[in-house]
Amino acid sequence: MGMDPPLEPSADQRQAAGLTMTSTLRRASPFLVLGALTVALPLTGNGYWGVIGTRAAIYWILVSGLDLVVGFAGQLAIGYVGLLALGAYTTSVVCARTDLGAFAGLAAAGVLGAAFGVLVGLPALRLRTFYFAMTTLGFATIVTQVALAWSGVTGGGIGLPGPVLPHPFDGPWGFYLFCLALAAFCTWMCCNIAASRFGRSLIALRDVEVAAEALGIAKPRLFVTVFLFSGALAGIAGGLFAALQSYITPDAFTFDLSVLFFIAILVGGRGSVLGPLLGTIMLTVLPEFAAPLVAWSTFLYAVLLLAIVLLLPGGIAELLDFSARRALPADRAIRPRPQFLENMFDHTEAPARLELRGIRLHFGGVHAIDGLDLDIAPGTVHGLIGPNGSGKTTTLNVISGFASPQEGAVAIGAAPLAPGKPRSRAGRGVARTFQTPRIIGEASVLDNVMTGGAIDGRASFLECAFALPRCRREEAGLRARALLALRIVGLDTLAEVRADRLQHSELRFLEIARALLLHPAFLLLDEPAAGLSAEEIRRLGALIREISRRGTGVLLVEHHADLIFDICDRVTVLNLGRELAAGTPAEIRAHQEVVSVYLGA
Repeated sequence: MGMDPPLEPSADQRQAAGLTMTSTLRRASPFLVLGALTVALPLTGNGYWGVIGTRAAIYWILVSGLDLVVGFAGQLAIGYVGLLALGAYTTSVVCARTDLGAFAGLAAAGVLGAAFGVLVGLPALRLRTFYFAMTTLGFATIVTQVALAWSGVTGGGIGLPGPVLPHPFDGPWGFYLFCLALAAFCTWMCCNIAASRFGRSLIALRDVEVAAEALGIAKPRLFVTVFLFSGALAGIAGGLFAALQSYITPDAFTFDLSVLFFIAILVGGRGSVLGPLLGTIMLTVLPEFAAPLVAWSTFLYAVLLLAIVLLLPGGIAELLDFSARRALPADRAIRPRPQFLENMFDHTEAPARLELRGIRLHFGGVHAIDGLDLDIAPGTVHGLIGPNGSGKTTTLNVISGFASPQEGAVAIGAAPLAPGKPRSRAGRGVARTFQTPRIIGEASVLDNVMTGGAIDGRASFLECAFALPRCRREEAGLRARALLALRIVGLDTLAEVRADRLQHSELRFLEIARALLLHPAFLLLDEPAAGLSAEEIRRLGALIREISRRGTGVLLVEHHADLIFDICDRVTVLNLGRELAAGTPAEIRAHQEVVSVYLGA
C-alpha cells in the first residue's frame, strides 16, 4: 500500500512562516548586539563598571516583569520597590537563619514575591489609574515600616547582612555574569509572553477593553497570572539586590528607586520589551555621569517624564521603530476576496436561531428598548434600521452582554445568554464590530486580527513564557488564520503595518477580519459602512452576503438604506425603542409609516 504524499503547506501558512522568521530576526538583532556588549564588559577589567552593570541587570529583572503590568496592561504600579524589599529581606533571613543557602533564599523570595504580587495587584481589578498607584505606594511604605519595626527578624534600622552566593558566583565578575544570565532569561521569557496571546490580550485590555471583552478575554484571570509572574521576578531581584549591597537596611529601598523602575518603562515605551530594557540601562548608568545631580534625582525624573510625554509619547521604542515611518501607498484600495471564506468557516451543522423576547431596557425615564422581539436566523442577513436614538446599538449591546435589560431574555435556541456577561458571548459564537472601530493603534494589523483568536489558545502562560511546542504550534496556526482573514477582507498586504496608520475605511474591514477569527455563528455589525465610499460599500455588501451564505447569521445596523435593501433577507425598523415594522426589504420599502418616519418621501 502506497503512502499518502505529505501535505503541502497552504499559502497562508507559508506567508505566516515567512513573516514569523522576518519578524523574529528583526526583533532579536538589537538584543543580540546588546548581549554581546554586556558579555564583553568583564574584558575591560573595570570593577566599578562591573558593579554598575550588575545593578542594571538586577533592576532589569524586576522591570521586565513590571513591564507586563505597566507597559502592556497599562496599570500604574509605582510601589514595586516594596516587592524588591520583601525579596531582599526574605533571602537574607533564609541565609542568616538556616543552612539552606542563597539559592534557596532566592527561591523563597520568588515564591513570597509572587504571593504578594497578586495581593498588591488584586485592587487593579476594581481600582483605576491613580487609585491603584496609591495602593502600590501604600504597600511599599508598609513593607519598609514593618522592616524597621520587626527588628527581631529584620534587624530594624541596623539591618541584616546580605546573602553570599556559592562559588563561582561569589566574586564580582562571577556575580555579574550570573545576574546577566538571569536578566537575559527574563528578557527571553517576556519577549515570548509579549508575542503570545497573553501579551496581545494585555494590550487589548489596556487600549480597547470593551472589544477585548467582546472577544472573550478574561481580565481577572489574566491579571492575576501577570501579577503572580511579575511579583516572582521582583522578589528574586530583591534577593540579588541584597547580595549586591552586602548589607541591607530599610533606607536602601527609597521612593526614588521605585520611581526609577516606573520611569524606565515610560521612557522605554509601553508595549515594548527592548525600549524599557534600554530605559533601565540608561537610568542606571546616567547618575554615574552626573553624580552631583543625585540630590535632584526626583526632580530630574519628573522633567524626563514630562519631556517624554510631550516630545516622544512612544518612548525609545517609537524612536527605534523605523518601519512605522515607511511611507504607505496613498492610492491603495480595499479588494475583499470572499472566495477564501470556504477555508475559514466550517459550520458542520446550522446553529439555532438567535432570539430576543420581550426586551425592555430603560435609563431612568428613557425607554431605550420597549418590548422588542427579534429573530436572527442562521445563514441570513437581518437589517436593523431606524432614526437616531431608536435603540439599534442598544439592541446590539443587549445581545453582546454589555447592557442588561430589566425584562426579557436573549437566547440561542433553548440556551439563554446570561445578561451583563460580554465575555461569555465569544464562546457561544457571537462576534461584533463597533460604531467607532475599537482597534489597538500601536499594534500591527496582523496582531490586531490575532487578538480575535485569544479564546482558542490552550497553551498555558508558562508554556508561552518558555516557548514550548504547543504554544509555538498554536501561534503558527493562529497567524495563518489571521492572514487568511486579512486576505478575505483585502488587507493582507498591510499585515505588518501599525494599525493607527490605516485609513478609516480600512479599520472597518480590519474589525470584520478580527471578528471572523471567532468563526462566528452570529455576527453583529454596527454601522460598518459609515465613512466608506460607494465602491467600498458595494464590496462590503458582497462580503457580508458571502459570510451569511457560509451559515453565519448577520445582524446589520446601518444608515445606508441602499445597502440594507440590497443584501438583507429581512429588515426590522425601530422607532423610540419599539418595532415599527418588520418584513422583507420590498415590504419595508412600501410601508407608509416607515417611509414617513425614516426613509422620507
